[in-house]
Amino acid sequence: MKRTIMTAVSAIAVTAAFAVSASATELRLSHQWSTGDVRHKVAQMVADDVAAAGVDLNITIFPSASLFKATEQYKPLSRGQLDMTVLPLSYAGGQQPAYNLTLMPGLIKNHDHAARMNTSPFMAKLEEIMAGDDVMVLVHGYLAGGFASTKGCITKPSDVAGLKIRAAGKAFEQMLAAAGASIASMASSEIYNAMQTGVLDATNTSSSSFVSYRVYEQVKCYTPASDVALWFMYQPLLVNKSTFDGLTADQQAALKTAGEKAQAFYLTEAKLEDDASAKVFADAGVEIAKMSPEEFTMWQDLAKESSYKAFVEDLPNGQELLDLALAVE
Repeated sequence: MKRTIMTAVSAIAVTAAFAVSASATELRLSHQWSTGDVRHKVAQMVADDVAAAGVDLNITIFPSASLFKATEQYKPLSRGQLDMTVLPLSYAGGQQPAYNLTLMPGLIKNHDHAARMNTSPFMAKLEEIMAGDDVMVLVHGYLAGGFASTKGCITKPSDVAGLKIRAAGKAFEQMLAAAGASIASMASSEIYNAMQTGVLDATNTSSSSFVSYRVYEQVKCYTPASDVALWFMYQPLLVNKSTFDGLTADQQAALKTAGEKAQAFYLTEAKLEDDASAKVFADAGVEIAKMSPEEFTMWQDLAKESSYKAFVEDLPNGQELLDLALAVE
């Protein structure tokens, strides 16, 4: 009888544990990067901290574009078909042209400037637009980047003339086309194969992507972000707003707390990524170039006559948004 009672109690305990597990809310988080990339680490940090909070909320991460293609994550997120993503917001620039400002040449000077951008009226305006798409930001983050080429070093506009180059965003494509480059559009996850097959001569992307996609195996010269960084890209961790609103107060609090911790980590790591990427490329035998402040100004001037001008012309409130961004010092 005693053994029977103990067996029954054990069965009840297992059933109760299963019921608790089954009742936990499951969120799906998609991104395009490898598990060694800083953006995956940000997502994993949030998932781990939320799990540790014990609020019956689990986040399953699908890395390396295993759930949705790299450039096709914003739409399912806005429709509630995806719960969370770490995404370069400019990838959704075709749906919301205002997002193209989050990858505008020369708009951000350094990482501390980027952090101030995250808390500015400019970002508040972008978050209003996101809310209209049922999307909200959990973790803000900008990453810097540079240029790499299979042909030679790129530090000034004339260096890209005649090259087949990939740029992650409409604004950079406009500026590089104005410099005489031939543009090839693709996700950063496709750069390696494109260079290997000769589809690309050069690219610009984040320091993190340069390393995680092993671009150093394909190029002759790398121009990393250093004292001046032409390339800054906003790459937040986003959540479907209706999904977030449907969580319990404890679950929402756990997500926000985890997001704040991850955001501080993201900024610290972003600052380290640039020097770390330069070392990886140098160790691989790739020549390292450095853009001078004078060359940076040349790019800015070109951007004003191409990217900035086109943005203002294409969007009714484009000048207002550009002015808000330029007002952040």
